[in-house]
Amino acid sequence: MPVFSIILPCFNAEATIIRTLNSLSAQLFTDWEAICVDDGSTDATHFLIRKAAQEDPRIRLVRNTGRGPSMARNMAALTCATGDFLAFCDADDIWVPSKLLQVRDTFSDRSIDAVYGQTGFFQQELGDTRVYSGVPKGDLTIDRLLGENPVCTMSNITVRRGVFERTGGFDASMVHNEDLEWLIRLVGHGARVVGIDKLQTWYRTSPGGLSTNLDAMLVGHEHALQTAAKFGVQPSNHSHAIHHRYLARRALRTGARRTEALRLALSGIAYSPLGFLLPTRRGLPTLIGAVAALILPRAIRQSLFS
Repeated sequence: MPVFSIILPCFNAEATIIRTLNSLSAQLFTDWEAICVDDGSTDATHFLIRKAAQEDPRIRLVRNTGRGPSMARNMAALTCATGDFLAFCDADDIWVPSKLLQVRDTFSDRSIDAVYGQTGFFQQELGDTRVYSGVPKGDLTIDRLLGENPVCTMSNITVRRGVFERTGGFDASMVHNEDLEWLIRLVGHGARVVGIDKLQTWYRTSPGGLSTNLDAMLVGHEHALQTAAKFGVQPSNHSHAIHHRYLARRALRTGARRTEALRLALSGIAYSPLGFLLPTRRGLPTLIGAVAALILPRAIRQSLFS
């Protein structure tokens, strides 16, 4: 049995899937299987995966027609995986070659249940946005998740298979923030989740991507808040401020109504001025951008803040 089972849901990913799979094959730690779940693609995705599997037998294809990424992940993780650890990856993201090696070494501490690293954001070529996530010190908490989730993307989390099974998997009824809701349940049930302050995952950004729908994100976040409340956790004012800053930045990137970013920014400042503004490299540009968005044409706003 492999050490890692890589869970990779995909839908109409012909433009990116080969580059993603190549990043798996390039891993310095080689004892893994990749379970690619094609969720009803109508393009060449499944043909490309089959070709990759012929070249690398650790890659295999299963089908989960049109049931969504959460169901795809659940099926692969709960019924197909054989590894000790589940490492999630999306079909348009890229892993750095040392990722699995670093994660394996971290799991030598048996008190650790899940691991994430630093995420770099890109559009076309790695590093073209020069934006990276932060990895806070200490174990992950629900309150921190309710601010700005440092895991960032499912491509950046690896969990012990037995621990994932005890969570029951992802809530397939959710379209947005299903990863956040699952992480809250993971931490709420007592799992120890730690970060590695090293770049491990490249996340592909897209102005028209699923995570840009602000209204749906708010609905999903409300669901996550309800889950947190079941564990007796209400977000602090500081976390509220950070989350509104995150939403304001999203509004600037995605070409939302010109007043939306400022509305979100002012709401965050009302919760906690310092929570919103610090660190200044994130808070001040967000506030300045939210004010500038009132007068800049949409095309320029999207170009500047994408």
